[in-house]
Amino acid sequence: MNKHSKIFIAGHNGLVGSAIFRNLKEKGFTNIITQTRNELDLTDLNAVKCYFMNEQPEYIFLAAAKVGGIGANSDSPADFIYQNLMIQSNVIHSAYISGVKKLLFLGSSCIYPKFTEQPITENQLLSGYLESSNDAYAIAKIAGIKMCQAYRKQYGFNAISLMPCNLYGPNDNFDINSGHVLSSLIAKFHGSLEKSKYWVVKLWGDGSPMREFLHVDDLAEACHTCMEKYDNGEIINVGTGEDVTIKELAETIVDVVGYENDYEWDISKPNGTPRKVLNVDKIKSLDWQPNITLKKGIESTYEWYKNSL
Repeated sequence: MNKHSKIFIAGHNGLVGSAIFRNLKEKGFTNIITQTRNELDLTDLNAVKCYFMNEQPEYIFLAAAKVGGIGANSDSPADFIYQNLMIQSNVIHSAYISGVKKLLFLGSSCIYPKFTEQPITENQLLSGYLESSNDAYAIAKIAGIKMCQAYRKQYGFNAISLMPCNLYGPNDNFDINSGHVLSSLIAKFHGSLEKSKYWVVKLWGDGSPMREFLHVDDLAEACHTCMEKYDNGEIINVGTGEDVTIKELAETIVDVVGYENDYEWDISKPNGTPRKVLNVDKIKSLDWQPNITLKKGIESTYEWYKNSL
């Protein structure tokens, strides 16, 4: 890409897409095009094809997706598999037929088996059973990976696939029911600050699962790095390579928010996968590494959240 390349960011208002937009703007890219959900329905193949044929983007960051935490995935699996399959299929196919030079597809670490060796290397894809609470979303993302690989094999289309770990940052979904764990905990503890001293926040599971968290601005830098340097059809992990228990995460958020009341774990709710941390040797070999520590990232995310209320 050069600074005048025509770049389309699908999902530019979301957590990941907005971070990619900020990153490219800061780097001096001047020809970024976007469409809101109301302006372009990515689940409508004809609409996507027409838009790409008219606009002729050269590079595409496919960050649009329906995402959510354990609760949302468990409650609405049909929405998660249908919407994600439609979005990614339409964008990838339309990108190919309109002559896009390169497409970057964003998957998720939930594509990997529930029980697998840790840290997770890229070759562990499809080596075991998925976590049942979000398998509909995971299968959609696996289909996106395979579609990118198939279009590369059959048509020579330059599509790459990045698998990030759990993400957080500005423009995340802070809904306590449908958001991911970190953003939901921020909202839950912040919303309980003014409650009486007898108020107790309830958290899902027992706090023992281990997760890896990456600030979305670090992911955006990785996306730029891979768009510039990575041209392989094999997937590539993006993360910190370090994980914490959900209990440790909650304690850090309690400290940042300043919550002083009690909280307890609801063991009737699912834990999800016991442990999930990525091997990130491949992405680091491209001279990328995360720069935002978890504590600093939570602090800045909490400030953004308070300012957005």
